Amino acid sequence: MSLTRLLETQTSRLEALSRLLSQEQELLLAGQVEGRVLEQVAGDKQALLESLEATEKSRLSVQRRLGYAADAEGSRQAAVDAGCLEAWQKLLELAQQTAQQNQRNGRLISVRSQHNRQMLDYLQSIVEARPYTAKGRPRGASGQLNASA
Repeated sequence: MSLTRLLETQTSRLEALSRLLSQEQELLLAGQVEGRVLEQVAGDKQALLESLEATEKSRLSVQRRLGYAADAEGSRQAAVDAGCLEAWQKLLELAQQTAQQNQRNGRLISVRSQHNRQMLDYLQSIVEARPYTAKGRPRGASGQLNASA
């Protein structure tokens, strides 16, 4: 596959990943998260990331086979010589934007997770503070069923 075609494929997959990240962000910002939908988005993201990795390996292989170094300068020079520098630059910009989207979503997940942990801790403290069990029996000091009951 040509370098130009590989760059086009990578760009297409990054665009798809960006759309998935936008969908994920909408789900995370919703008042009530749809777990199944979020799980599906996560699976789709993983599949896209794996295909992007495979395409990147192919691109680097072509680049090396053409005699270019496997670094940023080698990638830029290969793109210049193949007449696809604009596609390479577009790919780099899109990769940076997508990485930023992913970081934002990671922060949203972290905040939501922290909120859920706090809510669970609060609910647990309420349960432990109740002097009686659901059956009306007194609890001991530790919140356990009193042995004398």
